[in-house]
Amino acid sequence: MSVLMANSRRDFEIHRYPAALYVVVPVIALVLQALLPRITGRFSFYDLPLVVTIFFALGRRSPIQGMLMGSILGLFEDALTGHPLGINGISKTLAGYLAASVGVRIDAQNWLVRVLLNFSLTLLCGAVYLFIYRGMLGMDLEWNWLNTLFEAVGNSVIAMLFFPVLDRFQARD
Repeated sequence: MSVLMANSRRDFEIHRYPAALYVVVPVIALVLQALLPRITGRFSFYDLPLVVTIFFALGRRSPIQGMLMGSILGLFEDALTGHPLGINGISKTLAGYLAASVGVRIDAQNWLVRVLLNFSLTLLCGAVYLFIYRGMLGMDLEWNWLNTLFEAVGNSVIAMLFFPVLDRFQARD
């Protein structure tokens, strides 16, 4: 009985959005992520493709779709920003998978859950990024955890503003 309820709950709460939204929002996030750091310089405490990945992964509640969204956005972000290809892809793939997995198990419509998830996944992506750079590639990277903490706070604030706006585009049955 509990297995039946879990499956029906998951199926009932999957959010559907217009197909154009799955293309337009990630493209806007990627373009802004590539252009805004040139304007703000070292004060770019946000990761818009990560916020978009978390939003769609939470809404669709499918770990595979979350992984695909994260990997595609991460690879395009690497290509646009000049980072070694695959670093953001790996970290955002992990974030998409974890966000969708959490979304299946708990109510992801609660704003506190969304903010905490954005905060923690931003820190996790920073740790994965650092591990890949230093541990796997052996490259020296100047890293400041305080900047990563500010980025996590910035992503959480962006998510608080961004998620309710995109929720309005949700397809109603």
